Formats: sequence, structure tokens, C-alpha cells
Amino acid sequence: MKKGLELESINSWLHTKRPIIISGPCSAETEEQMVATAKQIAATNRVHAIRAGIWKPRTRPGQYEGAGEEGLKWLIQAKKETGLPVTTEVANAAHVEACLKAGVDILWVGARTTVNPFSVQEIADALKGVNIPVMVKNPVNPDLELWIGALERLSKAGITKLAAIHRGFSSFEKGPFRNAPMWDMSIELKTRFPDLDIICDPSHISGNRELIAMISQKALDLDMDGLMIESHINPDAAWSDAKQQVTPAALAKIIDGLVVRQVSSESKTFKDTLSVLRDQIDHLDDEIMQKLAARMKISEKIGQYKKENNVTILQVGRWEEIVQTRVALGKAMGLDEGFTRDVLRLVHHESIQVQTKVMNKAEERV
Repeated sequence: MKKGLELESINSWLHTKRPIIISGPCSAETEEQMVATAKQIAATNRVHAIRAGIWKPRTRPGQYEGAGEEGLKWLIQAKKETGLPVTTEVANAAHVEACLKAGVDILWVGARTTVNPFSVQEIADALKGVNIPVMVKNPVNPDLELWIGALERLSKAGITKLAAIHRGFSSFEKGPFRNAPMWDMSIELKTRFPDLDIICDPSHISGNRELIAMISQKALDLDMDGLMIESHINPDAAWSDAKQQVTPAALAKIIDGLVVRQVSSESKTFKDTLSVLRDQIDHLDDEIMQKLAARMKISEKIGQYKKENNVTILQVGRWEEIVQTRVALGKAMGLDEGFTRDVLRLVHHESIQVQTKVMNKAEERV
């Protein structure tokens, strides 16, 4: 996939305006549950497509792994009952063939599949000559190139109806979310491929229905093109991912509570004011770059002095002092502690690199 590749937007797939809302149960459990959920979701008049997992890749055996091909019949019945297009996850060529035969409208590649180029290529090969819409979730691990690679493989197979799904990234350290959002990853993807639509999956990011509204608003504020939210007629009794699913009624409240902001404004006052503020940002960025360059010059001198006195580069006590004093200073100035630590870590890393070059530089012989 090349930057500037002509892609068909999700809006054109579904004949609607952004934000696109895709919803449905995590898993199709029974025909009754699938159809009833879909009908309640459709009745909200806020959803553009119905989703459901038919094959469920579970972390450990013994958990519900989906209804399989039988579930496709339920999904198609939900489509007939509601008139809404349907989408499900595929992980191999057999899944693709079954979905195409059944009449599924949109496919998505799951996070566990995106990490495996062999599996993605198998799916791409199965889709050659069939320009069905395909969405690609980010890989489980924070690897932007894997995400892009999966999109490229599908693009080379002739798929032009492509979109990405940001569902967060697994982390050993567990925070408030099931999967760390790492918004910078989706921002970088959008920067590199401006024509690529990105859907956010707040259900998998949060892992908790109470956080879905907040994550959804954050996604729209970052100019994402839509949301995929899991909904179930009885979430607490769901056979998979019960905590992150909401009822169709709760789904409607979440959607109604979202603020959809425009990408830009035609107001002259807005443009003039924004231009002035951006000029200020540019000036401050110039100063920051100059200060960083000056700091590294001093680090170079420190490295030379340590070399002459046979002293190690890393001074743990000094580093701890810098962190403690600068973090406190940053907090006093209204800066987030995590942000300050991240900046200090980057600056310290570069300082060590500069001093290492000085230490390893061979002395010039006269």
C-alpha cells in the first residue's frame, strides 16, 4: 500500500456520514440471541452495521470459541430482519470462503491474525478478485509495521475498500484499560496514510463498559472515522467478554452523549486565531530545539571530561536527582508527571549516546 493510494471510504461502503457506528455482540451464541440483539440495535436508529464473532480465537482452551459456520446463518438472518449490513472476523482462507458464500457484507482481520503475515497473506489470496470491504485490527503488540504490512497485503490483492481498526495493545503491566490505547500508533498510521479510514474499538480498549463512552469521545476527538462497540441483549450473561458489552439501550445513550466535532472551520476569526497560536508554537519549538542542541553540546564536554578522568558515563545518583527535581518542577508548572518523565528519559538517553561517542572516539595521533 502506497501513500496516496486511492481508497474507498467507509462512508461510501455504508452510504452514510461519519461517524460510522458498528455494533453487535462479541459472539453469536444462538440464533435467538443474535437476531434479538440485532433487532434491538437496529431499533435505536443509530447503527450502520451489525457485528458478531463467529469464530473466536481464545487465549486458552475451554472458553467459548464461537458457533462456527452455523453462526453465519444467524448473522445473515439478523441482516434480513434488520436490513443492516453485517460483519465478522476471519482468520484464514476457509473463513473467508464461508463468509463470501453466506453473504457477509464486510470482513475484519483480528488482532491475533494481524501479527502473522502468513495468515494475512492466506486471507489476501482468498480475496483476490473479490473487492469486499475489509477492516484490519491493529496487532496485539505495538508494531506499526505489522499493521501496515497487513493492510499492504490486502491492498496488493486488489482490495480498495480498506479500513483500520484501533483496538489497543496488550501490555504486561496492566493499567485501567484491558488494552493500552497508545493513541500515537493510530495517529502515526493516519499521518502516513491520510486516505485510510480508522475505526476505534472502545470495547476492547476499555474491557469495561463504564469506560466505553470516555474512550469513544477520545477517538472522535482524534478525528477517527467511527466506532465498533459491542452490544448484547443481556451483557452479564454473555458467553464471552461480558464486562465490556452494553445493552442496545445503553449503546444509544453512549452515542447520543458523544460530541462530534468538525475537522475544520470556515470561520475567518477561527483561522486567524489558530494561525497566531500556531506561530507561537513554531517559535517555541525553535527555542526548544536550540536548547536541546545546547544541552547536548554540554553533554559532549561532560563526556570528554569523564574520559580524561576515567569515570563511567552512567551516574545513577545524578540521574535520580535530575528526575526528582525536574518532575517536581514540571508539576509546579502544570506539566503531567508521566509526560515529564518521558521527555527526561529521551533526553537522558540521547545524552548517554553523545557521551558514549566521545568515550569511544579514538584519539587523533600527531
